[in-house]
Amino acid sequence: MPDWLLYTGSRRPHDGIDRLPPPPPWRDFDGGPVLPPSDGESGNRHQATTYRPSDDAVQQVNAALYLRRPLLVTGPPGTGKSTLAYAVAHELGLGPVLHWPITSRTTLRDGLYQYDPLTRLYAARDGDAPATDEDIGRYIRLGPLGTALLPYARPRVLLVDEIDKSDIDLPNDLLTVFEKGEYEIPELTRRADPSAEVMTADGAGARVTVTAGTVRCNAFPLVVMTSNGEREFPPAFLRRCVTVELHQPADKAELSAIVREHLGELADQSEDLVSRFFERSASGTLATDQLLNAVYLCRHAGAGDREALADRIMRRLAGPIDDD
Repeated sequence: MPDWLLYTGSRRPHDGIDRLPPPPPWRDFDGGPVLPPSDGESGNRHQATTYRPSDDAVQQVNAALYLRRPLLVTGPPGTGKSTLAYAVAHELGLGPVLHWPITSRTTLRDGLYQYDPLTRLYAARDGDAPATDEDIGRYIRLGPLGTALLPYARPRVLLVDEIDKSDIDLPNDLLTVFEKGEYEIPELTRRADPSAEVMTADGAGARVTVTAGTVRCNAFPLVVMTSNGEREFPPAFLRRCVTVELHQPADKAELSAIVREHLGELADQSEDLVSRFFERSASGTLATDQLLNAVYLCRHAGAGDREALADRIMRRLAGPIDDD
């Protein structure tokens, strides 16, 4: 394994992130005061510890870490695009993954922070807030992107899931934030005292002080953006990303190894289902997790027509329509 790789795909936690060199001068950020590394598991532990990344994915993850650039991961459903983020966070000890699922209605503001003026108004009316200049931080919650850009000593991992489903403007809106590594909270900057203790996306009780109404990162986060290839992105957006394309397993041996990682000894009884998966995928799109579900179900469903039961689970996602 090349010495420069910090993330190796070994699935064994280690402190390789400490060998990350200083950023390029054009990607150097100086946010502060610096926050300690985030503690806790990455989340989705089973997926993180069973994921088998390709050599290309390992190389591109490291490129994104070194260059402090977002990683755009494309590929068909079931190839492990989202799981890659959890696998990296688990191996490098980067704490819980911040998950930002994207829809057609998602805006940049949704990822940065939310401000709840109605609750603040009701609290003042009912006397639940101090009479003078109440704690506005009680009504501001940072989103996944906003939390990832806090000045952590180590990069956080942010999963921007299915960015190809976003409004056409979101990728361009993200460019400014990714380039500057900072954002402003106008509700704070308009105050005489623009500092406040606000909630973060790390769950109940997690709070951090925002100074001067601005959040600026110190260690640029590892941003993993997934796409099913349903749209094209602007050249300016692609130019600022490190890209990697994931593929379905190339042969039965690779697919059997994946089944073994997830289901252990059940893989010994799955050769017929692996063959059936490849037979069906030749004429339509299937996802690897459909095979895992079929293997598990056929093992516990007892006697019967395994092939017919597996076919019901391994319905094609694209291609010929399956018969009932």
